[in-house]
Amino acid sequence: MGEHGGDLAIVGARLRTNAEADAERGGLSESTAVLVRGGRIERLGDDASVRAEAEALGLPVRDLKGAVVTPGLFDGHTHPHWAADVTAGVDLGGLETVDEIREALAREAARLPEGAWVRGWNLEYEPFEETGMRGDLLEEAVQGRPAALICYDLHTGLATRAALDAAGVTGARRFDDTSEIVVDERGVPTGELREPSAYQLVFDAAPAPTHEEERDALRDMFRRLAASGLTGGAIMDGKERTVELLAELEERGELDHRLTVHHWHAVGDDDSAVERVIRNRDRRGRLWETGAIKLFSDGVIDTGTAWLHEPDTCGDGKHAFWPDWGRFGEVVRAYHDAGMLIATHAVGDYAVSRVLEVYAALPAREGLPFHSIEHLEVLSDADVEALRGSGVTASMQPLHMQWRTADHSDNWTVRLGEGRDATGYRVRSVLDAGVPLVLGSDWPVAQYDPRLGMAWARGRHTPGDPQAPVFEPEQRLTGEEALLAYTLWPALARGHEDRGVLRPGAVADLTVWALDPVTAEPDELPGVDVTLTVVDGRVVHEAS
Repeated sequence: MGEHGGDLAIVGARLRTNAEADAERGGLSESTAVLVRGGRIERLGDDASVRAEAEALGLPVRDLKGAVVTPGLFDGHTHPHWAADVTAGVDLGGLETVDEIREALAREAARLPEGAWVRGWNLEYEPFEETGMRGDLLEEAVQGRPAALICYDLHTGLATRAALDAAGVTGARRFDDTSEIVVDERGVPTGELREPSAYQLVFDAAPAPTHEEERDALRDMFRRLAASGLTGGAIMDGKERTVELLAELEERGELDHRLTVHHWHAVGDDDSAVERVIRNRDRRGRLWETGAIKLFSDGVIDTGTAWLHEPDTCGDGKHAFWPDWGRFGEVVRAYHDAGMLIATHAVGDYAVSRVLEVYAALPAREGLPFHSIEHLEVLSDADVEALRGSGVTASMQPLHMQWRTADHSDNWTVRLGEGRDATGYRVRSVLDAGVPLVLGSDWPVAQYDPRLGMAWARGRHTPGDPQAPVFEPEQRLTGEEALLAYTLWPALARGHEDRGVLRPGAVADLTVWALDPVTAEPDELPGVDVTLTVVDGRVVHEAS
């Protein structure tokens, strides 16, 4: 199963093809119908001729009655496999005090069988500003059970004593990267676990799902994403297990997403690990492909682990994620020479500049796309200029601004210091410099819904709230730019000429909107219905 795409005809549509030929008509095509065979667009045309051909072939026909069809939306940075695991517990997002967090955990503990682990996600840093992040603050609420929580940015975990004991965490440890088990003055772990190498010790000790549970959770995750209009994404935490599950889902006919899997290279991976990844670089199915890498150069601003030109207000931000930066260059060169596509996490402005230096030293590769930098949360003017002409794709997430506040009291802004917040999320500056731009969510760091992502990129304020502050309005994107950054531009960044467009020969990944996402106001976008999502010619979501 899963070897052949679907057949379908769509009529009565308004088509945004992303073709230059349609630019003079406001981006809308003269065609109103699409014929799909074997998972690819066979032709665009008028309703009557496409309907007649489809009926002659015995193909299903959908009359959209004026709905807008765009190329399928693609999330440029997502973690669906990870999300299926870490979002299994209680959502702690928006809880502003430790007491509110305790209450939520107490309700979760009461719901669970005796002895079960308490899991939570989307935890924010601000409630712990006075106390510090301490697991003992939660012990009574969870009735002494093992509890493992993860912060919204996936860079910090928080564990109770029972969870630390289950993982054998009794004190500080040395890691290959800058991960840290935070300890008190006596050397006793506080429960705060910074970066994945540290907090994964605890999460790995928690009861694991069965193979079937893990597989079905990933299947259901893709179906959730499809309901928001997404037809695919770049998985940025790929591992062998991810590839195995995708292959199995496709074999079962249950894969409803088109995916690029970036293998997560850990700092401690040696040359043999690099060689093993390179040997497997050509693994692919009909809807998924490998051949891509994810690296980290720094952490995040909120914990002081981003790598900055100038230290933050706490004196942090002075170190790379790699203790040996030379090794980073060696790894990048090895994957580059193997023809792989590299995405490097770089939140801080100095991290961006150092990654650019490494990329600039790489030899040309004829016929292959160049690499990306992920996040680029803060950029100096010099960094924007360095990006110009570099060939690097900037993969950014403006919807991460949702945690900023009008009075500049949020942890991100306080850490950066007065005035430096204005250098954040400079999507317009990057685009005006001629740099390829891709938008995404970083789900489950932020909401996966691309309508929210496009609204933030265009409005730079909380969608639907007329009183919400607008952050750096000069950085806003147009409606067409926001759509391109979720469709055509991520396809081009990966060297795919048959994606992100509506034209004969292109893959039949389609998103159908009740309103035109380009002309709809940014505040309207999150409420615009996605009436149909089509992947490989198959309807994978239909609004009731």
